[in-house]
Formats: sequence, structure tokens, C-alpha cells
Amino acid sequence: MSQKQLLNTTELNVTLKRLACQLVENHHTFEDTVIIGLQPRGVDLAIRLVDILEKDYQLTNLKFGKLDITFYRDDFRRSNKVLEANTTEIQFVVENKRVVFVDDVLYTGRSIRSALTAIQSFGRPSEVELLCLIDRRFSRHLPIQPDYVGKHVDVINEEKVKVNWSEDNKDNSVILIDE
Repeated sequence: MSQKQLLNTTELNVTLKRLACQLVENHHTFEDTVIIGLQPRGVDLAIRLVDILEKDYQLTNLKFGKLDITFYRDDFRRSNKVLEANTTEIQFVVENKRVVFVDDVLYTGRSIRSALTAIQSFGRPSEVELLCLIDRRFSRHLPIQPDYVGKHVDVINEEKVKVNWSEDNKDNSVILIDE
């Protein structure tokens, strides 16, 4: 098994700040926008982005939620593996709001399809956008494309992209693993 670093801590921090800046350019005060991290790994990314938006851009009253898509997946009950659900924490209605889904790696697009179905339980958004840290191009099973991308990566299907987050933010990285 070999590994290749795609983003080191410094590059990852710069990428996060750039993504936050792009969000501000398109959503200004976030008055009609909500940010929803997809469980589990999209939540870690979303928390970091919300932190940057609050500290660097002095945005207050950001609406942030966590969405679990486990039971909305099209492969639910197709495996012998027991699925472990995460929690959904959305304390607001998304009716007529602009929703920004946040996920770490966009691969086949199936998770996003599941999220689009799941979010309907909280209202009908006026618009849905997708922000992902890593876009694994050429691997899509569904016609889903991100609106905001940290880095495009061309990988073969046997390779995996892993985003590492440290609790102290000192050793964050993105690596490509060839198994």
C-alpha cells in the first residue's frame, strides 16, 4: 500500500480559506443560506468552514446543521454489513432557503443524491449547492457536479482519497492511498 500526499496542512488551510471566500462572494450575509454538513466526514469540513466564516468575515447567526443520509442511500439493505447511523441535527426549516451541502470527497455522487432526498424532510429549498474539498473526477455514477471545489483529483477506482483532520488543527492533510 502506497500513499501520496495531495494537500499538506498549509495547503489545506489555504484551500479552506479560499472556499470560505467563495461562499461569502455568493452568499454575502448568509441571511437566506444554510450550511449543512453531510455525516460523518462532511461535518468536520463544515465546522472548519463555519469557524472561518465567523472569525475572518465576522458573520453571525450562521445556520449550520448536520445531515445523516444512512437510510436514504440506494445501497441501504443491500449489504450484510450493519449500517451505523449518525445523528441529524437541523434546528431550522430549509423552506425557500439556499442550502449548501458540504462533504469531504465527491466520488460517485450517490451520497449527494441521498442528501437531496433527505433534506426534503426539512422543507423545500429554493436552491441547493454542493461544496466538496476533493472532487474525484471521472468517477461519477450520477450527473452531479460540485459548485465549490477545493481540489480536483484524477484517481483510478482502486485508489482512495482520505482526509485527515486533527483536533488541534496542526496536522491536517489529504492523502491518496493505493491499496
